[in-house]
Amino acid sequence: MKGYWKMPKETEETLKDGWLYTGDIGKMDEDGYFYIVDRKKDLIKYKGYSVYPRELEDVLYEHPAVKLCAVVGKPDPVAGEIPKAYIVLKKDAKVTEEEIMEFVKSKVAPYKVIREVEFRSELPVTTTGKVLRRFLKEEMRKT
Repeated sequence: MKGYWKMPKETEETLKDGWLYTGDIGKMDEDGYFYIVDRKKDLIKYKGYSVYPRELEDVLYEHPAVKLCAVVGKPDPVAGEIPKAYIVLKKDAKVTEEEIMEFVKSKVAPYKVIREVEFRSELPVTTTGKVLRRFLKEEMRKT
């Protein structure tokens, strides 16, 4: 890649010393396989801890009532950011915010627990069905 078309600032931030900085966060397992676990810009900073939204979304998808979800960092004056979940429930499913938070709490470290839940009838998605977290973040900034 030579750069972004007519976007010198973005090109400068992405291409450094011959390296392409994608913003992806990955890990390597004991067999040497690499896995992309999230995006750096989506990382939630809760009281100095790093919380990966995708990890929490994977837990939420284990809940039988959850059809679609997204987790984003909501600005918080004390914690920096708190994990907030946006959830679309399956047809005829009934669950409370507290039940969702307790479900997640039983499966993750204390600093990773979801602090707020908002149920929606739909979430913004790409044509391939991937939830657009950035739209939810932008919407949150406007309120």
